Amino acid sequence: MFGFGSAAAAAIGLLFLTTDASPVDFSKWKRDLKFDYNNQKVRGVNLGGWFVLEPWITPSLFEGNAAKDEYTLTQILGKDEAYNTLSNHWNTWITQGDFSEIANAGLNHVRIPIGYWSIIPIDGEPFVQGAYDKLGKALDWAAAAGLKVMIDLHGASGSQNGFDNSGKYGSVGWTQGDSTSHTLKVLNKIRDDHADHPAVAAIQLLNEPMGPSLDMAAVKQFYMDGWGNLKDSNVAITFHDAFQGVTGWNDWGSGMWNLLLDTHHYEVFDTGVVAKSIDEHISIACDFGNQMASTGKWTIAGEWTGGITDCAKWLNGKDKGARYDGTFDGSSRVGSCDGKYTGSVASLSNADKSNISRFIEAQLDAFEKASGWIFWTWKTEGAPEWDMQDLLKNGLFPQPLTARNHPGQCG
Repeated sequence: MFGFGSAAAAAIGLLFLTTDASPVDFSKWKRDLKFDYNNQKVRGVNLGGWFVLEPWITPSLFEGNAAKDEYTLTQILGKDEAYNTLSNHWNTWITQGDFSEIANAGLNHVRIPIGYWSIIPIDGEPFVQGAYDKLGKALDWAAAAGLKVMIDLHGASGSQNGFDNSGKYGSVGWTQGDSTSHTLKVLNKIRDDHADHPAVAAIQLLNEPMGPSLDMAAVKQFYMDGWGNLKDSNVAITFHDAFQGVTGWNDWGSGMWNLLLDTHHYEVFDTGVVAKSIDEHISIACDFGNQMASTGKWTIAGEWTGGITDCAKWLNGKDKGARYDGTFDGSSRVGSCDGKYTGSVASLSNADKSNISRFIEAQLDAFEKASGWIFWTWKTEGAPEWDMQDLLKNGLFPQPLTARNHPGQCG
């Protein structure tokens, strides 16, 4: 009922792109979405570090061992200890109270990252399961709080980007062997289990596939197949820009409905950009909002931050330094990270607080020129530029969300 194979997807893709094809009435297949992406702005937060571990979000789990990602942590701990450790983490890192707090802050979406290994594990890998069961409870918590959920497939077999947030740091092996077909099976299971849940407004096909390291024809075919399998569901089918630029998809997707383009905006992972002044950072963000608004698609910044440095411990990978202070390979020092961008928001200087507040408000204005935003991330163990819960508590994230201490920054 829901799906069709690659050959059929390719055939339909050709139909969409054939200018002399007779119009096809797809309306009978469309179902009403659970969120009005045409007329309402997405205002959300990611629940990062919950079901997909990242050393910089929860460094306590990675202290005193050689692990650099969830794969090596579970490998080092062994199945039993890994299950006990991660079960405790799943039960405590995010609770029902967090969903209520998120809703009370005026947000309407949460994006929940999860890895393939939690859904359809691969024999022989050290990962442990249990997060997917907890996801089911999280959907009920979201519904009770009046929040919509984007289920985000954050890690694919083989790793789609080589980042620790894919589950396994290192090479990019996705699209090799049967990894793509495995990823589609994972998405189909998410669809079958959760697409009809009242809280699930969107399903993301895959987080951050590293387009420059992949065959983009294969990425686009995967997106076509994934869309084909989800198109009969009443969810927004979300796809990441694969680092092709947010306007790089303007001419793609003709004839496909319920597409939501996800782009991630960070200004700290480039040695030149991290050295920019606060006014330059704001100008870049405002321009990016204009680009987002020009895509002809629902477009959100599905990840972004208050960060104007990359000083958070292990942000660039475990035991790697920061570009800002010149300790990251190939970088040049901009300033000191000592004591400035770790710990709590309350411990930041007034100047830092003002700059972060300005940057957050500019991005809110910029991204709402398009379809909205989902901040990365709700909480951390001590990365104040990235910790929405702490930023809200200390007044750097506006309340209400439309309030501005620095109005009109994007014109």
